Amino acid sequence: MHCYPLPETTSPARQANPPTPHERAAPALIGSILIANRGEIACRVIGTAKRLGIRTIAVYSDADENARFVRLADEAWRLGPAPAAESYLRADRILDIARASGACAVHPGYGFLSENEAFADACAAAGLRFIGPPASAIAAMGSKSAAKALMSQAGVPLVPGYHGEDQDPARLEREAAAIGYPVLIKASAGGGGKGMRIVERAEDFAAALASCQREAQASFGDDRVLVEKYLEAPRHVEVQVFADTFGECVYLLERDCSVQRRHQKVLEEAPAPHLPAHVRRAMGDAACTAARAVGYVGAGTVEFIMDRHGDFYFMEMNTRLQVEHPVTEMITGLDLVEWQIRVASGQPLPLAQSQISARGHAIEARVYAEDPERGFLPSTGTLTHLSAPACGPHVRIDTGVEENDSISPFYDPMIAKLIVWDETREAALARLARALDDYRVAGVATNLRFLGRIVRHPAFASGKVDTGLIERHQNELFAAEAPATDEELALIALAETLAGHRPGDEAWLTRRDWRLNGRRTRHLEIRIGEAIESLTLEGALPALTIEVRGRRMTARGTLDGTMLHADLEGRKLAATYLSRGQGRTLFVGGRRVEASLIDPFAAGDGAPHGETHLKAPMPGRVVTCCAPVGARVEKGTPLMILEAMKMEHTLAAPANGVVKAFYFAPGDQVDDGADLIDFEAE
Repeated sequence: MHCYPLPETTSPARQANPPTPHERAAPALIGSILIANRGEIACRVIGTAKRLGIRTIAVYSDADENARFVRLADEAWRLGPAPAAESYLRADRILDIARASGACAVHPGYGFLSENEAFADACAAAGLRFIGPPASAIAAMGSKSAAKALMSQAGVPLVPGYHGEDQDPARLEREAAAIGYPVLIKASAGGGGKGMRIVERAEDFAAALASCQREAQASFGDDRVLVEKYLEAPRHVEVQVFADTFGECVYLLERDCSVQRRHQKVLEEAPAPHLPAHVRRAMGDAACTAARAVGYVGAGTVEFIMDRHGDFYFMEMNTRLQVEHPVTEMITGLDLVEWQIRVASGQPLPLAQSQISARGHAIEARVYAEDPERGFLPSTGTLTHLSAPACGPHVRIDTGVEENDSISPFYDPMIAKLIVWDETREAALARLARALDDYRVAGVATNLRFLGRIVRHPAFASGKVDTGLIERHQNELFAAEAPATDEELALIALAETLAGHRPGDEAWLTRRDWRLNGRRTRHLEIRIGEAIESLTLEGALPALTIEVRGRRMTARGTLDGTMLHADLEGRKLAATYLSRGQGRTLFVGGRRVEASLIDPFAAGDGAPHGETHLKAPMPGRVVTCCAPVGARVEKGTPLMILEAMKMEHTLAAPANGVVKAFYFAPGDQVDDGADLIDFEAE
């Protein structure tokens, strides 16, 4: 399911674009656009382009051959194999396709080549409009170090730090000591939380620097870093700016992106809660100053960090459209991709600063295929079930996947962006909580339950947010899921009975435990986690009596495909019930219950789980082996570092013990579940 952004029915805050002084002589819109990206952002650009009558050309890797954005585009061309380095980062191949397809312009989306000045230059040299800033602006802001030097000259406030070109580790360590711990190491060409480490103690600096540099090189092809004072409990507030070729620059208010994990945004909202009007104006003015300092054109985001006193400092400028741009669109009623296309076509900004206003509050949640209980490890696989909340004026979904699509190990594991809008922040929060409950995904692990806990947490509800919120409240946010309730078990038993019933037949006559002249009774055993639950069912459809943990409940209902409508003791419930092999999944009341049927007549294989084999938690590449074979290590000691989706993941010793063998060497690719390390626990 997908909701196009800002369809012609308009959003609640939709602003009309009044005539501008240049309108009569404004050039025509670009006629065709090649989208040098994939997934939800490609779908997002296609949606606006189609509304404007613009032809769209998609490019795809082998992994994306059947992806949704490929089906949506007017035409699609193969780029190459699945790895990004052989497809979406192949600027030469993208430009060849642009010329062959007759494209007039290239939209880079975000990520991949979106902030690559060489690519922007190459587009211009090929006679293509680059729907983004000029290469000079990308170059000026592409290096965090150079950008901060430029901002210092322009009078934009900066966090104390070292942004120099000398990258000798000893020099960096001396600078960190001079700044004072804790410090933040950041990839100079980075973004998205990649290549970033907080270092609390001097003795941890060298290892953190090496890890940061490896991740930066893998993600951006540039291992340079900068070192800054780490502000404790800061807010992350960013300002959306827009500039045209006529020298006009405006800001479209701000977004608060403070709720983060691993320096990656989890929730974003606009406007920023509890931000005084004078601070909002000052940040907007500073953002426009930053944009003008580099001769900016198009959409950009100036990111600031705020301390607890309300003072703000420039962090970086992202020279592209941001993942979280929909919250700005929802409160302003503007289509930022349309603005991008108009500016790239040579038209002036549709609105002046005095004409920009906002209404209500919007919040975006990033729905990912990842497992928060396992350190947010990406989860790959097929989306065997995908049902999203209903879209409308208050709920928007930007997604690049549909049911039965796959989440591959090659790219970001985003499933969708869920955006809600309402008149107040409190009402928007309530809508988001309900929408998260209504989002149902099976086949991969997701962060939906984790998002729901954040949204309902008093700290977030208060609006007094900072980047340490998740870590500070991790005990509540990562609390173990409550055991299945009696009612949930009864619903599984009822659904299982309804699934086995054929209209016109007596369901019990098909069961092997039916006995002539005996009571109509069936026993059902299911496994949930490590627990085995025994259920007893009596009677015949449509009414059953189900005994769960000594409690007897009357139950009746209907099962239409996967939709279960049940009546338990007079309480009516709607749920989704999925069946795959022996596995069963129940979605009800915002809960997801995973179970498996136990066949009492099935023989087990008797094979014990090998506790000495540490397995790959996801597909990836071995970066390094951290301990020698034969070493005796303590619990928590790093043993191996894997790289997956351009992020590093450390496998640690599960207990005190001895490293017996490594099955893979640095540089090797490994599959999900592959044996990596032979480890003997004491």
